[in-house]
Parts: sequence; structure tokens; C-alpha cells
Amino acid sequence: MNCKMSELQRSFESAGFTDVKTILGSGNVAFTARAASETALERRAEAAMLEHLGQAFFTIVRPVDALNDLLASDPYRSFRLDASAKRIVTFLRDKPTSKVKLPVERDGARILLVKGREAFSAYVRTPKGPVFMTLIAQTFGKDVTTRTWDTVGKVARA
Repeated sequence: MNCKMSELQRSFESAGFTDVKTILGSGNVAFTARAASETALERRAEAAMLEHLGQAFFTIVRPVDALNDLLASDPYRSFRLDASAKRIVTFLRDKPTSKVKLPVERDGARILLVKGREAFSAYVRTPKGPVFMTLIAQTFGKDVTTRTWDTVGKVARA
């Protein structure tokens, strides 16, 4: 994100969302909204950001219940991961149009599982930097958002 979280919060409030909270400094927003499709909420949030911030940031919405279900399912438990491995979740707007042959690996980063509109990956830090982001972009494109497993937990508890 290239905006202040307080400004981001105000843009969501201006769009009629309630109980708006930003989580961490990376553009995570928890809010309450009247029943609507995720697509409608994404478009509404993007329009509000464009109007109030002068820029619309790509937005992916997931209900908190879906995040809690995701956390409870612990998709990593069936994989042998190094204790130092960072677990990350990539959220996609739509299910991938083609089947991804797994695992996809590069320099210590692995995409382990694709389930619905989420991809579960893990990486071990290397001197090459965040190669997992390159791996994800090559596999799914750039219209995704990726969060650590810990951040998903913080957002779900917000």
C-alpha cells in the first residue's frame, strides 16, 4: 500500500462500511457490510479508495468466517516443513483457470496446495530475497494478494 492506514480507514467508512479497522500497515482492512457479493464489496472499496485517496488499490474480500475456516483447516499440517519456514497464503479473486502442477518450487520457496481461491506456500529465507513473490507472480499473475499465515490469523481476530 502507498497510503496511510488512517486514510484508508476513512475511505472505507465513506463508502458506508462500518466497524472499519486497519490491521498492520499492509492494507488489511476488517469491516462490516450489508449482505453483498464479494465482487460488489471489492468494487465498492476500490471506488471509495479512488475517490478519497486518488488511487484504487487492487482489493480481495473474504468473509471473516471463511478466514476462520481456513485457519481451522490448517492446510500445512500434511506437509513436512522446516521449522523456520514461513507459511503464506495467496488470495486470488477467482479460481485458477488451469490446474497448477504442484509443488511449484524456486530457491527455497514452494507452492504446496491450491484450494479454491487460495494458494498455500512456504519459503525459507535466502540471500536471494523474497523469491516467493516472483514464484507466485509467475504462477498466478499479479492480481493476487499474499499474506503470512500469522497475518491471516490477526485479520480473522480483528
